[in-house]
This record gives sequence, C-alpha cells and structure tokens, in this order.
Amino acid sequence: MAIQKPSHTFTKIHLKALRTNNFKILFALSFTVFINTFSFAQDIQKKQDKVIKPTVKDSVVINPKDIIKPETPSEKPQDSTLTDSIKPKKELLEHIVKYKATDYTSFNQKKQKLYLYNNAEIDYGDINIKSGSIVIDYSTNTVYAKGILDSVGVYSQAPVFTQGPSVVEPDSIIFNTKSEKALIYNSKTEQGDGTVIAQITKKENDSVYFIHRGKYTTAEDLEDPEYYILLRKAKVVPGKKIVTGLANLFIYNVPTPIGLPFGFFPQSEKQTSGVLIPSFGEQNDRGYFLQNGGYYFAINDYVDLAVLGDYYTNGSYGFRLENTYSKRYKFRGNVGFRYENLITSERGFPDYGKSTVYNLRWSHSQDSKANPSARFSASVNLGSSTYYRTSLNQINTGAFLNNTLSSSVSYSKTFEGEPSVNYSVTATHSQNTNTEQINMTLPTFQGNVSRIFPFAPKNGSKKGIIQNINFQYSVRGENRIQTTDSLFFKKEMFDDAKAGFQHSIPISTNFKVFKHFSLSTSANFNEVWTFKTINKVYDNLTDDLTTETVNGFDAFRTYSFSTSLGTTVYGMFNFKKDGENPKIHAIRHVIRPSISYNINPAFDKYYETAEVINADGLTAGDLEILQNDRRLEYSRFEQGLFGVPGKNFSSSMGISIANNFEAKVRDKDSTATEPKKVMLLNNLNLSTSYNFAGDSLQWSPVRMSGGTQLFDNKLSLNLGATLDPYALDNNNTRINKFNINNGGSLFRLTSANMTMSYSLSGGKGDKKDDNKENDRAKQENLRSGGRDDDLFGVSEDFSRFNEDDDNKKDEEASEFYNFKIPWSLRLAYAVNYSNNRRQNEISSHSLMFSGDVELSPKWSVGASSGYDLKNQGFTYTQLRFERDLLSWRMNFSWVPFSTRASWNFFIGIKSSILKDLKYEKRRQPDQRL
Repeated sequence: MAIQKPSHTFTKIHLKALRTNNFKILFALSFTVFINTFSFAQDIQKKQDKVIKPTVKDSVVINPKDIIKPETPSEKPQDSTLTDSIKPKKELLEHIVKYKATDYTSFNQKKQKLYLYNNAEIDYGDINIKSGSIVIDYSTNTVYAKGILDSVGVYSQAPVFTQGPSVVEPDSIIFNTKSEKALIYNSKTEQGDGTVIAQITKKENDSVYFIHRGKYTTAEDLEDPEYYILLRKAKVVPGKKIVTGLANLFIYNVPTPIGLPFGFFPQSEKQTSGVLIPSFGEQNDRGYFLQNGGYYFAINDYVDLAVLGDYYTNGSYGFRLENTYSKRYKFRGNVGFRYENLITSERGFPDYGKSTVYNLRWSHSQDSKANPSARFSASVNLGSSTYYRTSLNQINTGAFLNNTLSSSVSYSKTFEGEPSVNYSVTATHSQNTNTEQINMTLPTFQGNVSRIFPFAPKNGSKKGIIQNINFQYSVRGENRIQTTDSLFFKKEMFDDAKAGFQHSIPISTNFKVFKHFSLSTSANFNEVWTFKTINKVYDNLTDDLTTETVNGFDAFRTYSFSTSLGTTVYGMFNFKKDGENPKIHAIRHVIRPSISYNINPAFDKYYETAEVINADGLTAGDLEILQNDRRLEYSRFEQGLFGVPGKNFSSSMGISIANNFEAKVRDKDSTATEPKKVMLLNNLNLSTSYNFAGDSLQWSPVRMSGGTQLFDNKLSLNLGATLDPYALDNNNTRINKFNINNGGSLFRLTSANMTMSYSLSGGKGDKKDDNKENDRAKQENLRSGGRDDDLFGVSEDFSRFNEDDDNKKDEEASEFYNFKIPWSLRLAYAVNYSNNRRQNEISSHSLMFSGDVELSPKWSVGASSGYDLKNQGFTYTQLRFERDLLSWRMNFSWVPFSTRASWNFFIGIKSSILKDLKYEKRRQPDQRL
C-alpha cells in the first residue's frame, strides 16, 4: 500500500557517517520521525487521539520501494549530448525499517507525538534500539528514549543501542533532529581500552561531544570500579582523543593526591606515534637513573620503531632500537640493537673504569605460503661477550647466565624436477662469552642434487642390487673466520680467514640377504679445493721451524669404501596367563644390531718432509710426528677447512647395537579393553670399532648412551658412558694391553654423564604456563640465547608485560582462596664423571629448580634457583611475588645474593593505554670496597 505524504513539514535529516556509538543512537532515532509519520498518516485523518494496540508479535514494516515517487512524463526522444551536472539524490531510506512495542504504539496528532511503550524496539539495517519507552515529538523535533519503572518501582529497560559489535547503554537520551545536538544521561561508552562513564554528555556535532564529571576506567566492574580517573570537564573526539581539565585518581571512590591540571588520552584504534615514559630508580654505584624512556614511531601498518634510552647520574648511558615488521602471508620479524656506555666509580679513583657493550638481535621468519620453493630465515644474536653480565638494564636479567651466543642467516632455493636441485647460502656465528672466542662462516654455500637411480624401472618398486644403485652430488663451500671480541668487525679479523670447497659424490646400493638381513654398500669420492696451503722450512741458523703461507689454488682427492649389514630382532616376554589380569602383561624388546666395514686408502702423496737438525724448538705436536731420521712429515693442507687426506691405510669394522624396551600394563581405566603401552627405554645404544690395519690399540672405547621418558613424559632421563678396554701405565697413558690382563676389570670407565628434567604440577594445573607475562619473559630469554623456561630467572621489567591476562578463574572458586592450590615445579639435574687419567672425579654436579604456587586466584609466588653439589653453594637465585589487583598488577622480584643482588617492586595498571600510571622502586646492593 502506498503511503501518502503528510501535510505538515518536517526538518530534513542529513545522512552522515557518524563516528561514535552515542551518535548512532540519535541517527537511528531521527529516522523514526519520518517512518512513523508516513506509517500513520492515513490513520491521523480518520482517528485522532485513538490508540492502536497491536499484539506482542505484531510489527510495522516499511519498505523503501513502497514510498510514492513522482510520476514520470511520457517517454520522448532525448538528446544524448545533454547531461545533468546535478547528481540525483539518494533515497531517504536504504533499508527496511521495523519497529514494535509490547503494550502499545500510539500517535497523538494534537501533540504531534509518537509513543512506543514497553519493550520498544526499532531495527534499521544493522542498527537496533531497545528501550522501555520511546517518544518522538514532531513539534520540537526531539526524540526521547528512556527506561520504565516496573511494578516494584525498579528502573528497568534502559536504552540499549547496538550497531554491529558496538553497544551503548545510557539511562536516557534527548536528541534534536534539527540541530543534531543531544543530551545523554548516565552513559557508558567504550573508548579504546577503557570506558567513559559520564553523568551528562552533550553532543555538539558528529565528531565532538562534551562530558561533565565523567569517569575514565579500565575496570571490568563498571557499577563499582576499583579505580577511575575523574574528568571534571572533558572533550571527547571518538576514536582520536580525550582532552580533560583538572583530573585526579580515585580508588574505590576515595580521592588520591595523584592528579594533573590537564590531561590527554589518545584513543586511536590504529598504531600511533608517541612518547614512552621511562622508569626511574637508584643504583649505589651509578646514582639515580631513568630507564626505557623514549619515543615510539608508528611508521605504517607494517613497520614500527621504538627508540629507547637509559641515563645514570654518574655519566653512564645506553640506548636501544626496537623494530618489528610484519606482512600477512609473507613474513614477520623484529630487529633490536642495544648499546651501553658504562662508567664505574669516579674519575681519579684507582677503580675508575669505562667500557662499552653492545648487542644486535634479528629474527625473521617467512610464511610457508609466501614461496614454497624458496625460503629466507634469520636468527641473529651477537655482540659483546660481557653484554648480558654487565648490562644495567633489568630486561636482561633472564639472560645473565648465558655463555654462548649464536646466529644464522640462510636462504634456500629448490628447483623441482627429476632430479631436483637445491642450494642454500648461510652465514653463521658462534660466540663463547667466557673465552670470548668467535667463529663465523661468511658465507657457507651448500648445493645438492637429489638421488638418481639410473637402473630403476619406470614403474613399480626397485628390487635387487642393480636397480637400487644410486648416486648424488653435493658441494659445500665455506669462508670461515676465527677471531676474538677485541678484533670483531675490524680489518684484522679477515686476515686469517680460510676459504675452500668440498665436492662429494657417494654411490650406494642396498638389497636383502637371507630374507631377514639388509646389506648396503657404498663408495664415496671427495675432492677438496683450497686457496691457501702451508710450507714448513727449518732454519739451521736459528734452529727454528717456520711455517709459511702459500696463496694459490690447490686441491686433493680421496675416496673410500664401506658396507654394512643389519637386521631387526623382536623379543616378547609374556607374563599374562589365561584368566589372569596381572599388572604387567608383556615386555617387548627390539634389538637392531648392525656391523659395518670401512676401507680408507693411504694418500701419502700429499705429504712432504722437512729436515730438522735440532728439535729443541719444536712443539709437542711436531715432536709426535718427528721421524727417527730427524725428518718432519707434514701435509700442505694441514690448515685447510676440510681436514687433511689420510696418510695411513685404514681397514676397520664397526659394531653397534640399538635397543628399545616397551611394556604393556593393566590400564587403570576398568572400561578399557586393551592394555596400556608404556615406554621403558626409548633407546639404549652400544657402539665400538676395530682397526685391522692398526699395530696397537686396535679396539676403540665402547660408547654407551640411553634415554627414556617416564611418568606421562614428565620425567626425561638421558645417560651416557665411555668404557675403555685398554689399561694405563704408571704415567696414566694408554698402553697396548687389555685392562683385564693388567689386573683390572673387563672395561675401564673413563667418563659418564646423566641429565634429568622433571616437571610436576598440581591443583588446577600449571596455570603459569598460560600466563601472558610468563610467556613473554620466556620469549625474551630465547631471543637472548637463553632457556625457554625460567630456571635462570625472568625479566624484571614488569612494565613491559602489563596487558590483561586471558586466564579465566574457576567460577566456583572464591576470590580470596583456592579450594585446590595450583602449583608447578621444574627440576633439572646434571652430573658428569671423568676418569680417563685416573683422576676419578665428579667434574660437575648441579641441581636447578624453578617453581610457582598460586596461593589464591589473586596471589602467586615463584622461585628460580639451583645448587652446585660439587662446590657446595647456591647458584643464581630469584624469588618472585605477584598480586593480581583486578585492573592493577603488583610484582616483587628479589635476588638475595650474588653480584647482582637486588630487589625490584612494581605496581601499575594492566591496560596499555595507562601503562605509565605506575610506581617502581629498586634496591641495589651496597658498594663493596
């Protein structure tokens, strides 16, 4: 049915893209003016002041297509050259409008008002308004929505405005459709990470509104927030900023002296550049300090940069650059550079010192979808060896015990086909922070051609010795540099660089023998290219043997042969008898014995001799190879990257046995129909070799290793030992005599080691592993080259990890205590034994542990420590206390002893928007004279 146009005039409403939730309510209500007027135009002419009472399910629907449009004149030929410069107006309504009410929908023509009462609701597109009462006054161009009082006098059905995911819940709204201004009472509006609770809000235009005595908080309980910032007068630009006059902090409605004469709250939903407020403290040897202050640059949607600095009143300073970048389905990574200039004591004192340390980190990962045939990755952690030990910044606490730094940057490419070809270019770095020794490869090139079976059939499986013949080709090139901290990144580090290539072509085949044995044979050809060789010359005048470096291309070639025979033996020990259900049903033992034979010809043609008259100046290594005729035999390839060709013929046999033990036990679940499998030993391996071409000491020591996981994989145990069949003389030197023939046992234990790690948890599980703060601390430790657990402690920079946790507490648990106390414990045990020269000593023996206990849903304590059982002393120890204060977090970290003895207290708001509203206090140890 077409709707006639009403006789009276209404104010035109401009359709604009509104920016705040409150404005969207007024926008939707302003449309109701037109909708209801059109809908009731005909009823107004017939029945005045009469109430229409539809049922609850009734609703009025207006379709934009039903609105009468002007009649079009008869079609006439038009001039195609004429164009109208004025764009046609959009239709008044773009969506179907629906509205309804439970009790009644009424229009009073005399008062020019439309009433919707009890569960009034309006739908327009994705906009929905629900309220107890909605009144539209056409005479004053105002819309009023409010709740109603129920039978017991309780205010209910307050307005609820919804558009998409946005929801606003004020007490009432007054909106003028002509001026587009509004008054909103007791509204709650989300702005960024927080919520603005305002008694009166005045809407000025589409992008600005003012509030009086508003509360800004990030608390979850908006009815009784544990804290808020009182904004006496404020201007709000939705999605951009909040500017306020006098404001101060209230805690549970109690005012505090913490306040500002004016304030600015950025509310951008995108990354925004801004100042990073530093943390402050005091150190006895360096004075007062500011740490981790600077500026954040939001460069674009893919790249950002944080410039941070530290300053100490004794003159020490440091700065950091932290960059992250990411592109979806392509790559992601982060780059960090840290530099610190450290000053000790005062100028003029004997202990005055000045040093600089730095650290560079880069992590890059490529999405697997970006390029399946090519991949680039990087993991870099290099810098001063003493950086983590001497750094003053508390974020490096978890990496204090690191003794190695390593890096790797690689690019690989695969060319699909038959055969496939792939190559990779890798730069590596390994640094020992104790010895300050650095090894680098800049770069390493690796190329491979996949296996080629020249005699394999085109269809079907390969059978026999001929069809299984295969070969492949690989090449490896390196430019290796060995240097120290003092020469790192200096010209001298490249002077002794070594470069070379190694080509390898292995040819092999395998086939079955006697049905149960697998026999494989192979031959390997190697060719090594080098660009530096040596020449040893003995000077008769100085009685000195000098080594000269000869620049130029040189190469040597070697080849070898090997074969191996192996099988698998299964043994089953059954304990179950008919009609019985014992605890252990069966134990399965899998044995994989193998025997191998290797031949390496002698390549003595690559060896030369130097005549020596006086051997006093020779090194111990040279003396060992000095011949009876005073001639020193050496190879010009001794200082090459890929070793030297073998001078002696070698014919050896290798023997190895691998064992695996598994048990079937009765399942604790009585409903289970099958026994449960339990791993007893993952592996127990024995290996040795016998050299047929050797004159003495033909048997090599027996090496044993084993490992298992028990108690649902919570206990990881690894064992190792070396057993020597030969005896020692009075000088503790191995002799060609079996130990059993020398009055000893069959084997002599020369070394042994055992490592164990154990994780335990109770209560409601290991809650700490789900904690975002704990996860970020682990990631920080990993990026610094440390452990992925907290056995070495965690970072003390709590303000970096102040975002809300996603942990959900048990709804039935009390807020003040736990019915079951969640706890976790992690243990790491290691012992090493040495006896290769009758020293019979424990070389190292330590126990490390870390644990957390959640005393209540709001309180948790933790500790990381260890004990050196050999030297009888505690290792680096850290104690942690944490209190969840709803919107706040309180942390206390204490290192009771060691050179880094200190404590750190922090309390601050979790939300990132107010992360600078915090208090920190640190205490450093007293100066030691």
